[in-house]
Amino acid sequence: MVSSEYEREIAARFATFDQDGNGWIDRADFSVAAKALLAEFGVAARSDKGQTLYAGAEAFWQGMAGMADRDGDQRITREEFVTCAVKRLRDNPERFAEIARPFLHAALAVADTDGDGFATVADTARVLRALGVARERAEVAAATLDADGDGKVGEAESVPAFARWFTVPQ
Repeated sequence: MVSSEYEREIAARFATFDQDGNGWIDRADFSVAAKALLAEFGVAARSDKGQTLYAGAEAFWQGMAGMADRDGDQRITREEFVTCAVKRLRDNPERFAEIARPFLHAALAVADTDGDGFATVADTARVLRALGVARERAEVAAATLDADGDGKVGEAESVPAFARWFTVPQ
């Protein structure tokens, strides 16, 4: 049986996805997230990185809607979100990781200011802040992603960590 505390923790993550605060997650929320990231790093929407980020956001939306939008109205309610996390993804976080991967890959590319395939811990925190995570929490999360202490975060660390965050209580 899933505890109500677990459900509350997962429900709190809903706000991270509901970028415009209208009470549901839809395609526009993913576009808002992409736009915020591009603005944070001064990357043009029409650039290769910008187009890849928007494509990743669309893929993420499509994957999430396919799993969570039970009534097919192109909106994911808080209840649908929690049900998806609790019943569908908790036992298979790899599935969530795969739908999030294109967006996370593109977000890291936007944050990779020196072209080495990695974002610095500081730039990873900037990504998180641009997505609405509070400064202190973003800095702690970014530092935690740097498991080997080299000051850099890559896809190999970020994708599974994101899936754990979405599907596992703190």
